[in-house]
Amino acid sequence: MNKTIVTVVGKDTVGIIARVCTYLANNNVNVEDISQTIVQGYFNMMMIVDTSGSEKPFGEMVTELENLGDEIGVKIRCQREDIFTKMHRI
Repeated sequence: MNKTIVTVVGKDTVGIIARVCTYLANNNVNVEDISQTIVQGYFNMMMIVDTSGSEKPFGEMVTELENLGDEIGVKIRCQREDIFTKMHRI
């Protein structure tokens, strides 16, 4: 299993979750857990996803999600779970 942490942050607009989840589904990425909040008009979402079903290289997926974020006006960031865990383990 290849777990990845996906974060999405930006001004809230209609369709953010739909666009991100559609991209993931189209690339056989399974959403295992999701949390999202909107605070005073700002959207924040964190997802744990399994990328093992995707045939797309990780780097290509990262770039495409960053580009999708630019299209919809948010910042999308992806990190492999093991790296994320090590960065936040101090």
